[in-house]
Amino acid sequence: MLLTFNQVLYLILTVAAAVLVTYIVLFLIQLKRTFIEAEKAIQDLQVNLKKLEKIEDKLDRHLDEAGSIINSTKKTISGLSELSMFMTSRVIRPASRYWPILFPMLRFSWQLMKKRKEKKNVR
Repeated sequence: MLLTFNQVLYLILTVAAAVLVTYIVLFLIQLKRTFIEAEKAIQDLQVNLKKLEKIEDKLDRHLDEAGSIINSTKKTISGLSELSMFMTSRVIRPASRYWPILFPMLRFSWQLMKKRKEKKNVR
């Protein structure tokens, strides 16, 4: 039995339609799996985002505390610099002319104190 031209074309179109439908069904199945995996990934992402928000809040609190610590440190350092400026300009420089006399006296008194301690420890 010979097929006519119309029958051959109908047969080719039928096979092509079956292949196309099979391909579309497989594609839709894969698309459904992908959507399910995407939903799971989004849920995991939401959980991770909540954890990150908690971490961000903790960091913000610690940064605020660090800011106050830095400010108090700045105040302390500025106070120390003012103190050192006062010591150098008002105490050490004016007293520098007395250092040649003062150092030997301090050394001598230190030696006397050490000798007294040694005498007390020997008894």
